[in-house]
Amino acid sequence: MPNDSEFNIATADILTLLLHNQHALGAAMEEVTKWLSENGVQSVSENALAAMQILDTNAKAITDGITRLRQF
Repeated sequence: MPNDSEFNIATADILTLLLHNQHALGAAMEEVTKWLSENGVQSVSENALAAMQILDTNAKAITDGITRLRQF
């Protein structure tokens, strides 16, 4: 079994990839939300904005976790 440092690095690397995926999904959602808003589907657009805020909040927590793992 790898030592704690190797495990932390591997975990941080995996979380970083997931965070990149989360950013890509957020960018795609932003484009769809903009299109929805411009085409009169305001209620769906508002729901998408709320989901994007959750992505942003979680991205911050993931980033903090990655930073902590890399410090050990």
